[in-house]
Amino acid sequence: MAQKPNIVIIMTDQQRADVSRREGFPLDTTPFLDQLARQGIWFDRAYTTIPACAPARVSMLTGRYPSATRVRTNHNLPDATYGQDLFQLLRANGYTTSLCGKNHTYLERDDVDFWYEAGHLSAEDGAEKPLYRAFEAFMKETHFQAALEPTPFPLAAQFPHRIVSKAQEWIQSLDGEQPFLLWLSFPEPHNPYQVPEPYYSMFAPAQLPPNLANESTLATKGFKYQWCRDSFLKAFPDFAEHLPRARANYLGLLRLLDDQVRRFVTFLTDVGLRENTILLFLSDHGDFVGEYGLMRKGPDLPEVLTRIPFSICGPEIAPQTEPHPAHISIVDILPTLCEATGISIPDGVQGQSLWPLLTGQPYPAAAFQSAYAEHGFGGLYYGWDEALDPAVDGRTESPDGTQWGSYDCLNSWTQCGQLRMVRKGDWKLTWDMEGHGELYDLSSDPVELHNLFGQPDHAVIQQALLAELLTWMLRVQDPLPLPRRRYVMKRAPHNYWT
Repeated sequence: MAQKPNIVIIMTDQQRADVSRREGFPLDTTPFLDQLARQGIWFDRAYTTIPACAPARVSMLTGRYPSATRVRTNHNLPDATYGQDLFQLLRANGYTTSLCGKNHTYLERDDVDFWYEAGHLSAEDGAEKPLYRAFEAFMKETHFQAALEPTPFPLAAQFPHRIVSKAQEWIQSLDGEQPFLLWLSFPEPHNPYQVPEPYYSMFAPAQLPPNLANESTLATKGFKYQWCRDSFLKAFPDFAEHLPRARANYLGLLRLLDDQVRRFVTFLTDVGLRENTILLFLSDHGDFVGEYGLMRKGPDLPEVLTRIPFSICGPEIAPQTEPHPAHISIVDILPTLCEATGISIPDGVQGQSLWPLLTGQPYPAAAFQSAYAEHGFGGLYYGWDEALDPAVDGRTESPDGTQWGSYDCLNSWTQCGQLRMVRKGDWKLTWDMEGHGELYDLSSDPVELHNLFGQPDHAVIQQALLAELLTWMLRVQDPLPLPRRRYVMKRAPHNYWT
């Protein structure tokens, strides 16, 4: 490659992988992203490292799992442990860098060359225009829940539109002498679930396909799921009644995002940059979107939260219409982009480079035969009656714990303990610190309702997956700090494990 490629990482927040037409969903939520995926290579066995925003994003930046980064919750960013991250590496190798949108990592303004931050309720330019001020006041009144009417503000007020505009302005300001890295990071479709017209009416609640699992399955899924539903009902007594509207708004947000990604990619084409730009699209984790009678995230490692949309296109990447069969992870992004730009993979990186898969080079299929994810900050499980004050924990809005008004689905109850999972082919196994196992055949049970663990007919696959999980748990032991003075670690090309 004569000139190093530009890199754009387009990330959404809390986008469930299977609610797109290319994955078989009956509604056309992401027509442009479906088209973009087939202009490169896309994966339907791509996983986050953990279904929580900050830990997953740190994994992307560092190529390391949460047990290694020490960022296992949204509140542990100061504890991030790594060697060199993606922005440091590319900046040191001649790239100019930018963050436009949601951060929620340890990155600070001085760590990039251009910074425009926008969160779920506000953006840093919120005071510049009366329209922005009014929109952000409206957002704060949602209490992170669903809006029951169309958002009374135009598309130009929405954060995705503002983020794309800032990114385009920044790219136009460049002199073209340096390649660039842009993290185009949208806070949506994460709640609050709100959209203006025409998106509000695109997917009417009455026309939505039914979920595969409703609230009647909560007893099967266990305490954390039941507790989450109970907490939603305390915070929002009309939660069940308005769940279809929340789902409809979520799908409307997907189409809004799709249009903004189309707008940005069209811009890259118009200014002559598309041909030499690697475009990577993914989300940090998923959303229940009504499954089990829930929205948002929180309990455990179900597919709807751990599996993420993931596609990549650009120079040297041959288009592939069907999904690639490899099992991949968000940690694979850093080593992949290192190889794509001729940078050595730094010490401590646990992900594997996808570059051979993407460019038609030989690779060992066994290196991508399974995917692994983590959940939990440690300790024992909480139950229904605990001494822990929900207000102190931050679960409720008022100091005395009596006035809910909002609800944070990530809390001590949903995040306690330790849980690990492995996905291999159609099979998935989870194992927790109490020695409790779950085994699912995803081909016949995609929402994991029929636990086959311990059944004699499935003893062989159970044993194989337990061995696979044990192998993964050894792989993710942090090699940092490296041995001092004498020992030299042996590493395979592309950071492969096999």
